[in-house]
Amino acid sequence: MEGGGTADPCRRETESRRGIKSYVLRAGRMSVSQRRSYEKLAPVYCISLNSAGGKGPLDYAGIFGNDRPVTVEIGFGMGAATALIARNNPEKNYLGIEVHRPGIGKLLWEIERRGLENIRIIEHDAAEVLEKMIPPNSISAFHIFFPDPWPKKRHHKRRLIQRPFTDLLADRLSPGGYIYMVTDWAEYGDWALREFSAAAELVNPSGGFASPREWRPETKFERKGLDKQHQVRELYFEKPA
Repeated sequence: MEGGGTADPCRRETESRRGIKSYVLRAGRMSVSQRRSYEKLAPVYCISLNSAGGKGPLDYAGIFGNDRPVTVEIGFGMGAATALIARNNPEKNYLGIEVHRPGIGKLLWEIERRGLENIRIIEHDAAEVLEKMIPPNSISAFHIFFPDPWPKKRHHKRRLIQRPFTDLLADRLSPGGYIYMVTDWAEYGDWALREFSAAAELVNPSGGFASPREWRPETKFERKGLDKQHQVRELYFEKPA
């Protein structure tokens, strides 16, 4: 291993299930504006998996030009909530991880339209990003809003929120930081509550499901779920300081 350090158990366990992806890479069509934004802005705001040269973790200060706390959002979809949260919190940096290029193009369009300087994007699998690019105890918060619930039982193995990935999240989270997940699939919420509760480094200040955070904007996807009478579950876990 590079540098002669001890092996990372979170990385080793997560690598063992890397063949099972929590997403399907769909060939979604990009709009003209999304494609234009991607081609123009990806070189500026997107970070490649090899940005650390394959020799170490990301240099947050070098990427953002400051040492402000970093929030990671996993699977930001079309990026509407990401852009609003970043706009409303200029004192924080945001690192979005997404694999679907139309959504990346849309968030890049939002970044340019709103003049946002506190967002960067990684177009890659979240598990591998956390393993290879994110050092332990370095992220102030993780946002995971409406991940794919994979509702069929035979697909549950594809769910993002399950151990050992929850242990990896906890390991990368800074002491005093939080993990905030929202789902409109009630059964997945129950599942995620059990999985997060099993992570030794995390505590649940609510004792169960959390109340909505007023700073989280409602998304178009969320409204569609509510129109279908879906029950929104909010989970909020902390890593003690």
